[in-house]
Amino acid sequence: MTSFTDPMRKPGSDGHGRTSKSARLASTIVVAIGVLALFGALGYLLPALGAPIGPAGIPSHVSTDPANLPYYALRSVLRMFIALLFSLVFTFIYGLAAARSKRAATILVPLLDILQSVPILGFLSATISIWLVLFPGSVLGVEAASIFAIFTSQAWNMAFSFYHSLISEPKELEEAARSLRLTRWQRFWKLDVPSSMIPLLWNCMMSVGGGWFFLTASEMISVNNRTFALPGIGSYVAEASAEQNLGRIGWAILAMVAVVLLIDFLLWKPLTAWAEKFRITQSESSQPKRSAVLTILRLSGINDLLARLGRPAAAFLDRITRPLGVTGGRTRTVSPSRRAWSNGLYMTALAALCTWGLVELYRLVVPALGPGEVVHVFWLGLLTLLRVTLLLAVSSMVWVPVGALIGMNPKLSRVLQPLVQVLASFPANFIFPFATMLFLAWHIDINWGSILLMALGTQWYIVFNVIAGASAIPDDLREMSRSLRQPAWQRWRTLILPAVFSSWCTGGVTAAGGAWNASIVSEVVSYGRHALTAQGLGSYIAEATATGATARIIAGVAVMSLFVVAVNRIFWYPLQNLAQRRFAIA
Repeated sequence: MTSFTDPMRKPGSDGHGRTSKSARLASTIVVAIGVLALFGALGYLLPALGAPIGPAGIPSHVSTDPANLPYYALRSVLRMFIALLFSLVFTFIYGLAAARSKRAATILVPLLDILQSVPILGFLSATISIWLVLFPGSVLGVEAASIFAIFTSQAWNMAFSFYHSLISEPKELEEAARSLRLTRWQRFWKLDVPSSMIPLLWNCMMSVGGGWFFLTASEMISVNNRTFALPGIGSYVAEASAEQNLGRIGWAILAMVAVVLLIDFLLWKPLTAWAEKFRITQSESSQPKRSAVLTILRLSGINDLLARLGRPAAAFLDRITRPLGVTGGRTRTVSPSRRAWSNGLYMTALAALCTWGLVELYRLVVPALGPGEVVHVFWLGLLTLLRVTLLLAVSSMVWVPVGALIGMNPKLSRVLQPLVQVLASFPANFIFPFATMLFLAWHIDINWGSILLMALGTQWYIVFNVIAGASAIPDDLREMSRSLRQPAWQRWRTLILPAVFSSWCTGGVTAAGGAWNASIVSEVVSYGRHALTAQGLGSYIAEATATGATARIIAGVAVMSLFVVAVNRIFWYPLQNLAQRRFAIA
């Protein structure tokens, strides 16, 4: 039976399992300093999040003094990881509910399609007033709106990844969980989370990259003819771009590169090395991934300390969740007639709810805009759909082979994986002012140039998922391919491409949703007094949000959601079913 194995021996050992006391002491000191620095930074930043609003109200501008960049970067990083924490909790709850209940999946999966297609400006325009009412007289209302906007750019692809990992779990591991009579809580932490760890981790990286891409829109919030500016590196870039100050934009780019490199070194590289123990394999990796930070953490003994502290809480949670039942426990038998009646009632209620929603949508949009405007919105949606399709086709042809090579070759991964992570995490819209100048100088039509701008922020969904899929290929299958001396083309046809096909489908779904979202900031670019606007649904929604045209916002978001759901149902879901049926590693 396949199992999760840890390919790394005890870090810092001398080959006989011994570790020097000086190495352990030094590691403990380094970890203690790091923990104190983390709590010190939180203590410094948290009071500013709930600061009262001054007499002048919420500011609409931020200072572009480069001396403020370290503080702005810390504020942005804090927002990013608070949103990531909420996204992870949402992912576990939503993905588990969709995977464990077929009836719930009929609602939750299409709803996830709709949610990922709604642009963050749509969420902001609908929720900014709610956040301001919940936290009156405090900057925390705008901070909550910003964090929620970042959350909406992170959560959906993580939920998709977790859901598809759950429905693709190896059958023998499910049987083992039933045989051991694990409780549902135990199964979640001993099977569900470990089996999904590698793709979920890569999608967390991609989610943070997606959050950086929308950082400017989430920190310089312009809705309903009002602008709310929060201290952050995204709002700094927006302000410097409005001032046409390329030098200060350059300083922001340098600061952002430093932030991305630090996060990669301190967080992502240790996590990817640690996640190797969750690979499904029957043999050890010949070249395991290494991380200096992970080695220091293991030598310090902090993982043992956390395990001892968390053991009582784990035992308590295990006791209180036992009434939920065990894996494979006896379920209540329902007669066929009662099941048919229940399903009919459920489908009737669902159809009635959808009909009511469509009627309300028609009542809000068509009388206010007229049939001609609605047809125009559909035409703009088709233009954006063509851009998204071209983007996905080119990105797949380029990045599927590159991602597979990175994921399967540890030496190549050590060199290129950090580079890919940096490129994916770097907010591409920081260079949009330079792109605007280039388009103007070379007379490039923004209707074509916007495809490149969209690709800068969304191609990484495909890259990261393919890398995760390739790195999860069992070593015994690779060894078998080498033993059979398969030619390269045959190895790609019979092993690599089938193994990464499911990951490519997941990446394609999330990349498509991300591309539709990215059209909001890619079809309208500006630098100072120069503004370029492409014909498309993204520019339509951006303009409607800025002016507070509610009916146009609803029409644009509804048409975008319709296109995304239709494409997913017609194209992506059949491919995902094919991947699960024919190419799952069982």
